[in-house]
Amino acid sequence: MFRSIRHGLFAALAGFTVLICVGYTGLALVISYVTEDMLVDRLLAREADGIAVHFRQHGEIKPPGLTLIRVYRRVADLPPEVEGAVMAGFKRAEIATDTGPHYHLRTLDLRTSDGGQRLYLVADVAPLLVVAKLFQEVGGLLTAVALGLLALALLLAYLLSRRLVAPLQVLAQEVRAASVAAPGTAVRFSASDRRDEIGYLADRLGATIGDLHAALQRETDFTRDVGHELRTPLTVMQNVLSRSAGAGASAGASAAIGSADAEQLREGVSEMRATVDVLFALARAEHIAAETFDLRALIEERLLRLIEDEGWDAAGLVLALRERLPVSRNRHLCSLLLDNCLRNAVFHGGAGCRLQLACADGALAIVNTVAPQQAASTHGFRHGQHLLRRIAAAMRWQIAFDAVEDGYRVTITPTI
Repeated sequence: MFRSIRHGLFAALAGFTVLICVGYTGLALVISYVTEDMLVDRLLAREADGIAVHFRQHGEIKPPGLTLIRVYRRVADLPPEVEGAVMAGFKRAEIATDTGPHYHLRTLDLRTSDGGQRLYLVADVAPLLVVAKLFQEVGGLLTAVALGLLALALLLAYLLSRRLVAPLQVLAQEVRAASVAAPGTAVRFSASDRRDEIGYLADRLGATIGDLHAALQRETDFTRDVGHELRTPLTVMQNVLSRSAGAGASAGASAAIGSADAEQLREGVSEMRATVDVLFALARAEHIAAETFDLRALIEERLLRLIEDEGWDAAGLVLALRERLPVSRNRHLCSLLLDNCLRNAVFHGGAGCRLQLACADGALAIVNTVAPQQAASTHGFRHGQHLLRRIAAAMRWQIAFDAVEDGYRVTITPTI
């Protein structure tokens, strides 16, 4: 499905903006909580150092200078939550409770004459936790500011994506218009004067489309001119051969071209005309619209033409087709394909060949017999297979050639 590059660029910028906002918000929260913990830990470390110095100088334990810090000599005297952390082996810990207090623990070992003494410094820092209270008090304002900044960032991303992609969108519209313009129309894009990559792209696209238009015009002129120049001499040659055959019949074999040579020349001219028709039909295939027609009716029409032109005896014809075979393809190309296949079958099989046309599993099979005494020939069949495959490919059909026990089989499979 077509998707504008502007939408993709906006989605990328918006996603990057949201990612940056979320990342920095999370980083700010982490820094705030870490700063709080470090502040409390520094206070406990300072009190511990003061108690240790006073104990070394005076031999007694002085009370802490901060009222939020308490000194415990025994584990049993500790608050239950702190006691659990000490029993678990922690010397420094942060213990949060659901009832309100928020403890920080620091263990202090003092050396005495009888070995030593361990003190437990416990600070209830709930009054110092300003980050949580800050979010409780002004969290709504902070959220509103964050959402406002995010909306502003998204707006800037939208405007930026629109500004960056606008030249490409204009170029795309101009390319669409140029693709349906008549051949020979001058192609120049407005972005060609830009001195950046878009300008270079527009300039190269304009030159390329102009070259394509010129090539298409040359091909059209060549097809028209060559078609006229080839068909005219072929028609003249065929007329001369017909008059020569008539002169030979009235004046004798010595006065005209031999009958065998004349027949061979007539066959060569007919084959050249058929080849020219096929080649020019393929050259114009892209410009010929498809239509829906009955394939059986077309087959019967080409068989009648075959009987009339070749004098073939239709006694050996077997038609195993449905009453109607509707297809949606180019009728002229299909007619050329059937003509070549049927005439090749009669040529190889001879005047007395049996010809069967059957349709099964969505494929049309043309089978002809070849008499054992029939002389081998490559007229049209071998060197014509390439053209037949090209005709079938132009209609998106498949064609296969197979030698059977006593003849040939051509299988044509229409595809969707």
